[in-house]
Amino acid sequence: AKWQKSPGSRMSMPLGKLVFFTSVATSGTCSLFYYLIQKMFSRASYYQQALEQLHSHPEALEALGTPLSVHYLQLTDKYNFEDIADAQLKIPVSGPKSGGHLYVHSSREGPFKRWNLQEVFLELKDGHRIPVFKPGEDKGSELKGE
Repeated sequence: AKWQKSPGSRMSMPLGKLVFFTSVATSGTCSLFYYLIQKMFSRASYYQQALEQLHSHPEALEALGTPLSVHYLQLTDKYNFEDIADAQLKIPVSGPKSGGHLYVHSSREGPFKRWNLQEVFLELKDGHRIPVFKPGEDKGSELKGE
């Protein structure tokens, strides 16, 4: 008896390649989307202003050590969001001594209005919190609109 190929055997290799390339393309698209969202947040004025507050806060710098490293936001964390009037971020930061998250809350009166930092604090891995900014502490808390 002769050995016969099943009707679908010719398609198995091209189909496998198609699945592979589709998954690579999907992965690339997701990576690009993730990167663009990270860029959007990192360019926001409240993000930049919060990091400036951190870099000028001696107690926070002493706790983390320098140089500081700022890491990607965890986009699946529900704490990170922005809407018309409010924005909150949980920015992962680390230094040679310790690491933690910089929590940022900012608000504005409406679209195209200036962002105003409401609170920035550093929470270290051990749970210790260091207040970095509260309203009234710095006259430069008003941020340009985006």
